[in-house]
This record gives sequence, structure tokens and C-alpha cells, in this order.
Amino acid sequence: MTPTRILIVEDEDSIAEPLADLLGREQFLVRRASSVEQGRSELAAEPPDLLLLDLMLPDGDGRDLLRELRATASTPVIVLTARDDPTDTVVGLELGADDYVVKPFRSTELIARIRAVLRRAKEAPRSADVLEIAGVRLDRGTRSVSRDGEPIELTRKEFDLLAMLMDHAGRIVPRGDLIDEVWDEHWFGSTKTLDVHVSTLRKKLSDDPADPRFLFTARSVGFRFVAPDAGDK
Repeated sequence: MTPTRILIVEDEDSIAEPLADLLGREQFLVRRASSVEQGRSELAAEPPDLLLLDLMLPDGDGRDLLRELRATASTPVIVLTARDDPTDTVVGLELGADDYVVKPFRSTELIARIRAVLRRAKEAPRSADVLEIAGVRLDRGTRSVSRDGEPIELTRKEFDLLAMLMDHAGRIVPRGDLIDEVWDEHWFGSTKTLDVHVSTLRKKLSDDPADPRFLFTARSVGFRFVAPDAGDK
């Protein structure tokens, strides 16, 4: 079996070296880069199975590298952030990061996150069926979404979240069920990740940021997908 390849883009040796050792002991094949430019070169030379990405790098912002990667590939990405900054978290997730870990992190937590992200990335779509409601068309076969014929670019989690909500259109899907299905039943990160993804997805589905089109919140309970002409707000 080919070892899972992980690229670490982190400029602090005090973090990168023990992290590389940890992943090596877990039988991952590890490469390192310490800057945006080096990370860009490593990604071009040999695409990894997963990217661990620091946001603050000496020659630029790790989010620029993430943005470039998402334009051409769906490689799973876990962002390493120095503090639990909501802005960093929101921007990273909006750009397509699969998860984020706050430094300093526990070894067991990081390994669990890595394995969960890799497992989700390898899961095949459940079917090739197509859902279409009020102009929103979701195709599981091609993992594509459009609204009134116009394509909408979604991250992997945004797609899975929308698919589950459209599967249960008109009904409230509990927060816990969404976390279990879209993230992992053993997820132990912050549940605000779900709120960030719903907020971003809502904006992508609507021309008007002030209009909660399609996605509605049942406070403290969950979310539901409702056709705009249903008059349910």
C-alpha cells in the first residue's frame, strides 16, 4: 500500500520538526516547505494527499496558497493557525480549507483530524442522482451545483451540507445530524464551523446577502432548505 503523502507548509522549525517526526511515526510520508514559494513548488512537483498549511509565512499569506490550490485541485487542507481567530477561521473555510487546528495542538487531536479528513476525502458520492428545487440543481455524479443555470462553486463540505439539506427539503435537519454526516460522528471541534459553512453557503445561493434565501435557521435546533416561494422565513 502506498503511504499517504502529507505536505507541511510551516516556517517555525520548533513546530514543523516535531510534527514531521510525529507523522512519520504514524506511517505518513512527509515533505516540508517553509514559505509560500516553497509550498507552491512542492505542490507542483508532487501533489500530496493532504496539506497542513500555516497561514503566517515569511514571504506571504498561506491563504494565497490555499486560494491558488483550490483553483485547480480538491486536495484536503488543514489550516494551522496560531490563535483561535474567527477571522482566520472564516476566511480559511470560505477559501476551501477542510479543517483548522489551533496551535499549540495535542498530537492525538491532530492525528484524529488528519485521519477524519482523509477518510471523508476518499468516500465516494452516495449516488449519481440529481436534486432540483426552485432553480437550484445539485448533481451528485459530477458534484456540481447551479442556480437558474449558473454554476455555483462550492467546497467539498458546502456541497455535502447542501445535499443533506436538499435531501430533507422543508424539514429541519438537527445540528448534530449535520455535524455527524458532513464532518464526522466523532467530531470534537467547535460547532461554529457548521454556522460558518451555512453562512457562506447562504451567500453563494443568493444574489442579496441580506436575503436568507433557501437556507433558514431554527435557532439552537438546526437548519432547513426551503424554496423561496414557500414564504417560510
